[in-house]
Amino acid sequence: MTASAPPRPTAGQWLAGARPRTLPAALSPVVAATGLAVFEGGFAPVAALLALVVSVALQVGVNYANDYSDGIRGTDADRVGPLRLVGSGTAAPAAVRAAAFACFGVAGLAGLVLVLLTAHWWLLPVGAACVLAAWFYTGGRRPYGYLGLGEVFVFVFFGLVAVCGTAYVQVGRVSPAVVAAAVGVGSLACAILVANNLRDLRGDTRVGKRTLATRLGDRGTRRLYLALAGGAALAVVVVAVLTTWWALVGLLGWALIGPAARAVRSGAQGPALIAVLKATGTAELACAVTLALGLVLAR
Repeated sequence: MTASAPPRPTAGQWLAGARPRTLPAALSPVVAATGLAVFEGGFAPVAALLALVVSVALQVGVNYANDYSDGIRGTDADRVGPLRLVGSGTAAPAAVRAAAFACFGVAGLAGLVLVLLTAHWWLLPVGAACVLAAWFYTGGRRPYGYLGLGEVFVFVFFGLVAVCGTAYVQVGRVSPAVVAAAVGVGSLACAILVANNLRDLRGDTRVGKRTLATRLGDRGTRRLYLALAGGAALAVVVVAVLTTWWALVGLLGWALIGPAARAVRSGAQGPALIAVLKATGTAELACAVTLALGLVLAR
């Protein structure tokens, strides 16, 4: 008997595995930070573009890394959500791991070019920390995503680090308004993960995956989601106080989270929470875009 050839996913399946619905978490910090850079008179298009490449490559890379690590652990065997390449047997684990490392390589290369252009060499260890955080979310012997710390790292890296870093490479400083925007973006990025873990709560509990949702329980997780949504709105108001009232335009984008918040509050379960994930991501990106638009108009 000959061993069967490893599966070869189609382009569409690779795209699904990259989970494009999570891209708002990568785009939003760069958009918000660039809007503030324009307002503060320091817009640098090349630096902003490189920051965008870093952010998107890291987001896609962490998606493939999670697919690989959860797949080989068997924690994707009972999923409610979309296709996972390894867990479904669609792709060989080694191929998905290689895709993750390739994305991390792209992020590292773009980040290195950014460092060379700006001469901010201290950004190198920050970039290395971002890659390590992306891999060890579900990778390694003790992944922090299984310890209930996923939301903390998402807030830090896709909120504080991404927004403050993008603003810094353009303007050369991190203003209080940038920090406030980072809190808002990070809160909505966390809300996406909270909704994801709420959707997978029962399955994760059965396989022993100790996410923050399994620790807080159904009710506590729903309260956390609503608190994060409210915190993002408050952050937009703080940005407006620190800059211009035009920044309140950001609340128009934030308001798109309304249907998702109502679904979470009303007790939506399982597949019904997939729409919540999409709506939360849309609201995050829309909030960042409208916030940036208000700041640009004020400028």
